[in-house]
Amino acid sequence: MSSKTEKKPLINEEWLIVLLGFIVLGLIVIAPRFMNNIKMLNVSSLATGAGWLNTLLTFVFLFIVIVAAALISRKPLKGLLPSFIVIFVLTLLAQLCASIPFCKEYGLESVLFAVLFGLLISNCFHVPEWLKPAIQSEFYIKIGIVCLGATVIFGEIMKSGAFGLAQALIVVLCVWYFGFWVSRKVFHVDDEMATILASSVSICGVSAAIATCGTIDGDKKKLSYVVSLVMVVAIPMLYIMPLLCKWILPLLFSDPTAAAQVAGAWIGGTIDTTAAVAASGGILGEEAGNTAVIVKASQNVLIGVAAFFISLYWSLRKTEGMPRTTGAVIWQRFPKFVVGMVIASIVFSIWFTGGVEIGDTVVKYKSLAKNFQGIFFSIAFVCIGLETRFKEIFSKENRQSLWAFLTAQSFNIVFTFIVACILFGIIAN
Repeated sequence: MSSKTEKKPLINEEWLIVLLGFIVLGLIVIAPRFMNNIKMLNVSSLATGAGWLNTLLTFVFLFIVIVAAALISRKPLKGLLPSFIVIFVLTLLAQLCASIPFCKEYGLESVLFAVLFGLLISNCFHVPEWLKPAIQSEFYIKIGIVCLGATVIFGEIMKSGAFGLAQALIVVLCVWYFGFWVSRKVFHVDDEMATILASSVSICGVSAAIATCGTIDGDKKKLSYVVSLVMVVAIPMLYIMPLLCKWILPLLFSDPTAAAQVAGAWIGGTIDTTAAVAASGGILGEEAGNTAVIVKASQNVLIGVAAFFISLYWSLRKTEGMPRTTGAVIWQRFPKFVVGMVIASIVFSIWFTGGVEIGDTVVKYKSLAKNFQGIFFSIAFVCIGLETRFKEIFSKENRQSLWAFLTAQSFNIVFTFIVACILFGIIAN
């Protein structure tokens, strides 16, 4: 090992991630027009010069972030450029696939394609040594989570109504506990997988799974498996849930408005991807679609709260068996990027809920942050795919996780239906 790699980092790695995340968010506020140009190609911009120029700018910006992190951490720069070029190209392909209208309709997000492309290379070809320097999945995930904090705007949820927030709280707490319990006690899934799985089912699918895995420093292979399950299960639910609503709800509610609101609340609380929620709710009309999006948004805002308490719980677990468990020891083990996520959420909820006029449209700061969150998550999942073998994903242990996921999701469907009927069908009407 070279002496350069043995030098002490200029700043703790976790605080460095928080700092870099804050710099990205700070630039969004200070230079929103510039940051709005940092975006990946999509189907609509594929044939335009501006689309390719923005993609080049995105590459340069992200590479500067990675180089800055390496310099501050005193890590070698050798091989970083060719490695990141390949990873960036794979991320770009994932973003392109996700922007295809068919994929958008079914809620197939870029992270799914990112992990699939990574898996294809790692399982069909050997990952060469020169490709490894930029494979830093944990680094990208944690910066993405800090950016995720800026997308959680509390004011938007409070405006959406007390019933949506009440359902979100009840469903998240009860479904999370059931998902964790059934995974551990019935299917004997390990604590890491059970925690990631419970968060994905109860909160908001992919984003919750990623935030939870980063929070507990979980196995990225387990995360990729849960994300794949979320995506695969969400597709049939997109059409099955509206059919169930049409068959069941007219038998229970004579008022069409009440039935539509219950339908939206049921869909918003059970389907695990936001895009699929909007599409599924829209099948039943505007009233159901709006309610579905409100309920899903209410669950999304709980990502930060859940991540904080899960972080605290896992930090306490790490101190078990130590002679003294002081606040300082717990803080030492607490993931600092979760603090960054919470601070970002508070700051953007208070001061940056609006947007800036760019051209003929008003672009919200939240949307700009969400763009960076998506890019960093996609890069992370390309790396996860490159580090994963199919035989590890389809192991006997993961088959147990599949049954645990399906059981938790079934409970979620039934429990959320009962809560939606009481809150939106009886109390609200």
